[in-house]
Amino acid sequence: MKREYKEDIIESVTRDYRDRAEARRPYETQWRLNLNFYMGNQYCTALPTGDIADVEREYYWQEREVFNHISSLVETRQAKLNTVRPTLTVRPFSSDDDDVKTAKSSTKILNAACDKLDVDAILTEGTMWSEICGTAFYYVGWDEKGGLQISDGVYEGDVCVDVVSPFEIYPDNLFAQNVCDCRSVIRARSVDVGELKRIYGKAVEPEANDVIGMSAVAVGGGLTMGSTLNKLSVRTAENSAVLIERYTLPNADMPNGEYAAVANGVLLHYGELPYVNGVDGRRGIPFIKQVSLVNAGCFFGSSIVERSIPVQRAYNAVKNRKHEFINRLAMGVMAVEDGSVDIDNLEQEGISPGKILVYRRGATPPRMVDPGSVPSSFDTEEVRLLSEFTQVSGVSEVMRSNEAISANMSGTALQLLIEQDDTRLSLSAEYVRIAARDIARQILRLYKQFGSDMRLSRIVGQNGEVELVKWSASDISSDDVVFATDNELLSTPAMRQNMMFELYKMGLLFDENGRMSDAAKHRFLEALGYGGWDSVEDLTRTHISRAEKENESGKYEINEFDDHNIHADIHTKYLLTDCPNGKKAEKLKEHIREHKAIVNAQSEMQNAQLK
Repeated sequence: MKREYKEDIIESVTRDYRDRAEARRPYETQWRLNLNFYMGNQYCTALPTGDIADVEREYYWQEREVFNHISSLVETRQAKLNTVRPTLTVRPFSSDDDDVKTAKSSTKILNAACDKLDVDAILTEGTMWSEICGTAFYYVGWDEKGGLQISDGVYEGDVCVDVVSPFEIYPDNLFAQNVCDCRSVIRARSVDVGELKRIYGKAVEPEANDVIGMSAVAVGGGLTMGSTLNKLSVRTAENSAVLIERYTLPNADMPNGEYAAVANGVLLHYGELPYVNGVDGRRGIPFIKQVSLVNAGCFFGSSIVERSIPVQRAYNAVKNRKHEFINRLAMGVMAVEDGSVDIDNLEQEGISPGKILVYRRGATPPRMVDPGSVPSSFDTEEVRLLSEFTQVSGVSEVMRSNEAISANMSGTALQLLIEQDDTRLSLSAEYVRIAARDIARQILRLYKQFGSDMRLSRIVGQNGEVELVKWSASDISSDDVVFATDNELLSTPAMRQNMMFELYKMGLLFDENGRMSDAAKHRFLEALGYGGWDSVEDLTRTHISRAEKENESGKYEINEFDDHNIHADIHTKYLLTDCPNGKKAEKLKEHIREHKAIVNAQSEMQNAQLK
């Protein structure tokens, strides 16, 4: 690559980064203000220049205590959202027998990958950023140093998923709704120069830069070292440089897109987009966005912290003024004639119990000024502000407190209140589910691109059985990941258990003889969380597992120790739902007839013995 061409790329990437940082400045200022209020530094404000400055006291005696309700609101919302962990499954590309089989294998591969990457912890960290700043991002890439070591310095590689704070992301269009709507996205962060040398093989000189949380913002990018946030969480990163990565989608000039990496005036890498992670085998930008609340027509979302800041300021003011009034009542305000007493001694010691107060002969004795009483408007405003926290955040006292609102409230009424709270959070929960689905899709696409070598994955089945699955990229025929469960906030375990009891009371789980079959009894206990209640249920689970394995393998054999009723039920369900038409279906029908024939023969034998 010519030197002039390299310099043009470096200048283009650096210029884009500076322009986008300037355009994004108002959002970044709001994020830093949100972080300050979340961490309890609530006597600060955003200046028109984009800086964060302290708000000084008007009088030296004013109280400036912080009564932080914002952190508890965020923690409560995050605790509820952390229960949203959808069960994902891969939908087959077609109804062909091979596609159905590979789709089930892809689901197992996906589950093993998510367990290995600890996607639950990654979603928890991303949800923290989205709840505070309004937006979080996930980077799904390929780590060439991941996986098993094949030989010295050679690894099989593996997928990596990282949480990216909004401070690191610079889109080309702030009015685009999604990442795929942008033509290019820049990620800028502070990286150790030694790490840059290891990854890209090029030496980079350290530069001065400031770190906010996980992100890097170059000096001159809108960060003031005297700001409040700098005192809490910003430091000058040593021996590091700002790595600027620009991802550009494919176009007529670049059919495979563009990826450029620049750090301190050095072009580290320039080429096409590295990952085939888009729909229909296209290359795309490897970032997934998760928001707390959507801003219509804006790339970045909003959070309840932003909405709660005015209420938090008013609440702090009311509580502090109220305490100042109470201090006046407790300490008192004394009126003293000029020159009648030792003012310095009175200021230092006050009027302690038993104190002898000496005043000048002929002067008016000191007296306490009547301070009145605390106005009731303080209490009224405090209660109103607490209710306003609930209105703007969607988190009520039912979720924040362990106490019921009323001792006379019925369980049904309390359950309805909890469901209403969950409904208000369901929108944010759905964004978590969508992010989890998109992460899963990109994981499968990267395995399909790079996982050509044979691999082993450990799968834990429903019965707790550990299974080693041998697979390669050719075993992934579909990346169409869909939800296998509803929104967890709209269908909680308690709600599902109550529904199971209602179905049991109505007799809908019984057969034509008014009895519950062993298979139905096992699934009923399993739905209540009591799977494997005793050895009988363990045996039932074993029969079910054996029948399911026969369905997957297509090898059907009659065993004299089989529970033929359970086998017939499991095979019939598979025949009516997942079994593709063809030879396998005909073979399965014949196998079901054999089980039923044995059941009928046993029944006739028992009837004959009774006669």
